[in-house]
Amino acid sequence: MAGCRGSLCCCCRWCCCCGERETRTPEELTILGETQEEEDEILPRKDYEKGRRYEVVKWMVVFAIGVCTGLVGLFVDFFVRLFTQLKFGVVQTSVEECSQKGCLALSLLELLGFNLTFVFLASLLVLIEPVAAGSGIPEVKCYLNGVKVPGIVRLRTLLCKVLGVLFSVAGGLFVGKEGPMIHSGSVVGAGLPQFQSISLRKIQFNFPYFRSDRDKRDFVSAGAAAGVAAAFGAPIGGTLFSLEEGSSFWNQGLTWKVLFCSMSATFTLNFFRSGIQFGSWGSFQLPGLLNFGEFKCSDSDKKCHLWTAMDLGFFVVMGVIGGLLGATFNCLNKRLAKYRMRNVHPKPKLVRVLESLLVSLVTTVVVFVASMVLGECRQMSSSSQIGNDSFQLQVTEDVNSSIKTFFCPNDTYNDMATLFFNPQESAILQLFHQDGTFSPVTLASFFILYFLLACWTYGVSVPSGLFVPSLLCGAAFGRLVANVLKSYIGLGHIYSGTFALIGAAAFLGGVVRMTISLTVILIESTNEITYGLPIMVTLMVAKWTGDFFNKGIYDIHVGLRGVPLLEWETEVEMDKLRASDIMEPNLTYVYPHTRIQSLVSILRTTVHHAFPVVTENRGNEKEFMKGNQLISNNIKFKKSSILTRAGEQRKRSQSMKSYPSSELRNMCDEHIASEEPAEKEDLLQQMLERRYTPYPNLYPDQSPSEDWTMEERFRPLTFHGLILRSQLVTLLVRGVCYSESQSSASQPRLSYAEMAEDYPRYPDIHDLDLTLLNPRMIVDVTPYMNPSPFTVSPNTHVSQVFNLFRTMGLRHLPVVNAVGEIVGIVTRHNLTSEFLQARLRQHYQTI
Repeated sequence: MAGCRGSLCCCCRWCCCCGERETRTPEELTILGETQEEEDEILPRKDYEKGRRYEVVKWMVVFAIGVCTGLVGLFVDFFVRLFTQLKFGVVQTSVEECSQKGCLALSLLELLGFNLTFVFLASLLVLIEPVAAGSGIPEVKCYLNGVKVPGIVRLRTLLCKVLGVLFSVAGGLFVGKEGPMIHSGSVVGAGLPQFQSISLRKIQFNFPYFRSDRDKRDFVSAGAAAGVAAAFGAPIGGTLFSLEEGSSFWNQGLTWKVLFCSMSATFTLNFFRSGIQFGSWGSFQLPGLLNFGEFKCSDSDKKCHLWTAMDLGFFVVMGVIGGLLGATFNCLNKRLAKYRMRNVHPKPKLVRVLESLLVSLVTTVVVFVASMVLGECRQMSSSSQIGNDSFQLQVTEDVNSSIKTFFCPNDTYNDMATLFFNPQESAILQLFHQDGTFSPVTLASFFILYFLLACWTYGVSVPSGLFVPSLLCGAAFGRLVANVLKSYIGLGHIYSGTFALIGAAAFLGGVVRMTISLTVILIESTNEITYGLPIMVTLMVAKWTGDFFNKGIYDIHVGLRGVPLLEWETEVEMDKLRASDIMEPNLTYVYPHTRIQSLVSILRTTVHHAFPVVTENRGNEKEFMKGNQLISNNIKFKKSSILTRAGEQRKRSQSMKSYPSSELRNMCDEHIASEEPAEKEDLLQQMLERRYTPYPNLYPDQSPSEDWTMEERFRPLTFHGLILRSQLVTLLVRGVCYSESQSSASQPRLSYAEMAEDYPRYPDIHDLDLTLLNPRMIVDVTPYMNPSPFTVSPNTHVSQVFNLFRTMGLRHLPVVNAVGEIVGIVTRHNLTSEFLQARLRQHYQTI
């Protein structure tokens, strides 16, 4: 004991305790009720710093996405303005000269020359990358919903989209550039964090961050929101758009990053546009590509109000009419899309170009002839709204300068030409802010022509948006309603600009069926919060009316493509179904230890994205283990992975031996002394024998045979985890395997960085040369599988399955019974509305 005094150590029969040098783990300190010193950190400092660095880099990347999206919008806006001014400048001069000389046919040919050339270039770009056609919003919506559309976020798609929308808008087609901005922002969000592109293979950066689908999806959400923000100057509306129309899974941290990205895009575009157009850098006067200007009654009209409570009744009626018009638009466009799918797309690609040229030809002729024949000469208004700031002055100047006097005497203007021979944004400003009146006949004719041509145009093989055409068409409808109420009913307090705005919201809401995000976008674009209530009421009524007949235009095109898009929730009656009713019981699976020939066969004969890792349940497993090393490895893995209450208690008792308490040690020693190693094997074997009956002697590297009985084909399988196709291909490419004469511990091990090195484009199994691999070699997939994926019970209600699948962003959901056997798997296809309806009908038939 004297030797113990200096070191403060005291030894006894059971243990030895040292007061100074004794160190305990955090778990021991917690059990004993002791506290740890503040300077001792449970989490290593380097891991904490790595997490902080990862978060900082993520914020920097989000900012870069917003800035780049804003610059893309600036590029599109600059060249669209340049080409449009060039075209209309030449045509206007020609029309003014030929009106007196009688050579209007020459003016029409000049206009046709410009439009056909621009549309031809846009169609050629779509031939290079077909995914660039249309607005891209349905594809982005599918991507954020969890469906990968090939080529949707490639650099080549971005280039073709941006350049194509320049030419299609400048070519006079009734399309907008705001919709493609959302797609462009999504491509920027997907590609920029990767610092590599398949189109630029030689440019490679060693950037180890964001090598997962979840990170990429988050950045695409931010890019889509930045596209909306740049298009409309509405960062909050962009964030809500990404939430409402895009992502099926969301979190609080992502909300802040998406809003920050949207703000960055808005102010980047605002900074450069204000500097380029006004010459005052840093003034921030042009927030988006589409600006509605300030809605303000004329100072001379004392009876005028932006809107009153009585006007809400008219707004509701306009919402109903807008919903009906939107449903009609969607129905006609759906029929056209089906016709194109049957008669245009199967033919050579040149036919698509010819269709685009035909649409451009008809549009140009209709615009020219309608302006010449249907247009009325209206007296120019002497008064104009003068705002207090330079932006409102600029809007007023744009409205006044965009008045066209085609085919009319002095001091008059052609109301139809003013709408047709201007960029669509200028025509919208005319309907919102022009003091002069538009003839009801002109507005009705313009609405009908624009409605039909815009419906025909959306879907041709050019990059095209639908927001601005819908706004312009609806604005004409709203201005027509205002004219009727003012002229024929005598309501003098009505402000025509408000009714034009409500008409635009009604028609756009009836077409796209957006509510929350579209309300905020329009409020931010008008910079008038008092319009919140009428816009919201109108959009809700338009959506409810349109939903009574069909879906929104984007959902229709998603359905035509056959994409398994998941809705927000299932119908109430679907709870009559269980997971066992909708799952796929015929599984393609792999074993923990599988031969290379079996893996190659599975990968080349299936297209599944993931495979369950299972072991077979047999009653005579000991004899199997004697006959084959592969069988033995699989059975050993299964036994080692089975969790029992007794086994868990033994493991916890073993861990208690490290504690200094003599009482705990005595309990552990007594418990361990009473155990016999053989008893564990006997208990496990008895449990397996009680639970399962003997099964045929089938090796894991055998393929299913047509001679198998139903019991053999669907024999019980213990579920151990999921492994992805990409992981299996990576293991084969890198030769991760071992021979049957070796232990599985001799198999090479790959790090996470090595497994994700080829992300996001892993090699295709059909393109690999696997001749150097021995087909009899064995691959141990257990270190790379996901051992604890989300699972559901066969008796789980479909609504619970759907909510778990959608909110967690899953692609596969195994169905596991009470004894750990996988009985099926649920994929996105099993949760689509069509599939659930079919299963429900089948359920009713079996009752």
